[in-house]
Amino acid sequence: MSDITETTPGWLASDELELARARMPILYVEAVPVRVDDSGEVTHVGLLLRIGSDGTVSRALVSGRVLHHERVRDALLRHLEKDLGPVALPRVPASLQPFTIAEYFPTQGVTPFHDPRQHAVSLAYIVPVSGDCRPRQDALDLVWFSPQEAASALVQQEMPGGQGVLLKQALAHAGCLG
Repeated sequence: MSDITETTPGWLASDELELARARMPILYVEAVPVRVDDSGEVTHVGLLLRIGSDGTVSRALVSGRVLHHERVRDALLRHLEKDLGPVALPRVPASLQPFTIAEYFPTQGVTPFHDPRQHAVSLAYIVPVSGDCRPRQDALDLVWFSPQEAASALVQQEMPGGQGVLLKQALAHAGCLG
């Protein structure tokens, strides 16, 4: 038994996480933050601007792991607050049915989604936000695009790992692609 008291239950040490990633799929949630008008139609899509460990700049969705013993709803809210700030005022759907499930593989070409670190299964949600969004942690900025701009080839190529495909699926699900 360890003499160290665990103060953040659910988190794995980096070597434990690496071992788990090598042996089993890891559950994630992904959120497409949107602004909607009074009739509920999507007017803008928020994409994070990030710098990768290799120095590349890319656009990304809100994304993160679901912790051990954490409800999906709680994980979604935690990652929205972590990436968009504490006053983003997200409206998580009453029904937690994702608009799709993205399967990320370490081998390219199995699905449109690729993560060289692991096999991950991600529940994807469209989440309206009405508050002031100020990116935190490893995001440089949050940029709001019209649905048409977000679906453009230019924005799509700035989204690594297949997140551009996921964004287009979200836009189609919301009725934004004609």
